[in-house]
Amino acid sequence: MPVISLRYHFDQPLAAGARRAFEWATDFQPSDGELFSHRTLRRVRRLTPDAFLLTDVTFPEGRRREIQRLVRIDREELAWTNTHLTGPFQHSQFWYRILPVAPQKSLLSFRGLKLEKVPHPLGPEEISRRARENMLSDAKEWRDFLAPALREDLRKG
Repeated sequence: MPVISLRYHFDQPLAAGARRAFEWATDFQPSDGELFSHRTLRRVRRLTPDAFLLTDVTFPEGRRREIQRLVRIDREELAWTNTHLTGPFQHSQFWYRILPVAPQKSLLSFRGLKLEKVPHPLGPEEISRRARENMLSDAKEWRDFLAPALREDLRKG
């Protein structure tokens, strides 16, 4: 089965200082699954202070899907990577970096390199269309679910 490479990126404003936003985003917990738009069960295994193995179980179209991800954290750069070890997008990688904007504002810079198996080779226009769909979907998850959850957690203290 052919594999296509989808490259995409987006930036998401965050209502928190860069360090606080980074700490919130990289504080991996089993309860993180509640933050997503779709049902997700999460297991977290800390390998080292800067490496985590996340196992997410989702239920697209009622079917169980398990994905293992290796997350590496770079505290100095306020950045982290997420590499899919298993699942339908195996070996895909995603880069996140929090950039300071103001004392209580920051920007998430997201870069994705998603590998996707397809039944037949696709042309450049179809690959571009799929990359755009993925970008819009991932940006929506941050805009509509994760950024508001960060804002609410900070409001609660």
